[in-house]
Amino acid sequence: MTDRRKFRIGVVQMSATPDPEENLERAIRLVRTARSRGADVIALPELFRSQYFCQREDHALFDLAEPIPGPTVDRLAALAREIGVGILAPVFERRAPGIYHNSVAVIERDGALAGIYRKMHIPDDPLYFEKFYFTPGDLGFRSFRLHAGRVGVLICWDQWYPEAARITALTGPDLLVYPTAIGWHPGEKEEFGEAQHDAWRTIQRGHAIASGVYVAVPNRVGLEHGDVRGDRVDGPGIEFWGSSFVCDPFGRVLAEAPADREEILVVEVDPHEVERIRRHWPFLRDRRVDAYGPIARRYLDEPGGAV
Repeated sequence: MTDRRKFRIGVVQMSATPDPEENLERAIRLVRTARSRGADVIALPELFRSQYFCQREDHALFDLAEPIPGPTVDRLAALAREIGVGILAPVFERRAPGIYHNSVAVIERDGALAGIYRKMHIPDDPLYFEKFYFTPGDLGFRSFRLHAGRVGVLICWDQWYPEAARITALTGPDLLVYPTAIGWHPGEKEEFGEAQHDAWRTIQRGHAIASGVYVAVPNRVGLEHGDVRGDRVDGPGIEFWGSSFVCDPFGRVLAEAPADREEILVVEVDPHEVERIRRHWPFLRDRRVDAYGPIARRYLDEPGGAV
């Protein structure tokens, strides 16, 4: 059996105000609470420091970006060092003039920066105009060895791609974490909301099953209009659906947050369970890696998909 130790993942589901500093202070309070409940690694939602600003295309909003290390990472690194906890800190990263990323800074419990993940898949949908702001990630699919355990990190839109989950899982983590900002267009909720939410939950449970890993998903919650310092987007906004959850390597949901309020989940991750389930369901053993070359092509245009 593996000699890796159990650890506890803390999942923070939070709402956001128009004030970035207030949001950071709220996140710090929630991280402290998660740590007091026994979390060893704590994950915050995607772009938590502001309301979800990608509801519009506005060049002035690039001013929200910051370097890594920078103000947000420095504050959270000091917190990590103070209370002895790993933190997965989503950041609107300013890499260079004109190059910005949607990133997660992975902070070790001593405050050291263990590494950065940059979101690989960038959406462009109504009220999700991320291609305007974010350069696609160029660091690849990664996991990070923290004192508590090895954790793979992906971000929101990445969660719909089995290739991303599989490659990250192959780097050796026991847990995949998806900081997320997903919700309903209020006008679509009645007709499509239940199916959209079920698809989101199902695809991620499927990643856990297919790769034999735990999956944790911190989402934001609440109705937002992309309001940053009092400048909001006209219209109905986005109703972020919360429902953050953690599931085990067989896709069983171990804890789930409500859809209508902030919440903290603290769940044990057991590497022995990863080992046990992979022995009985050896999907990684039976992969036909010699036959998967076509997956790197955009589409198979030959009749019948022959290769």
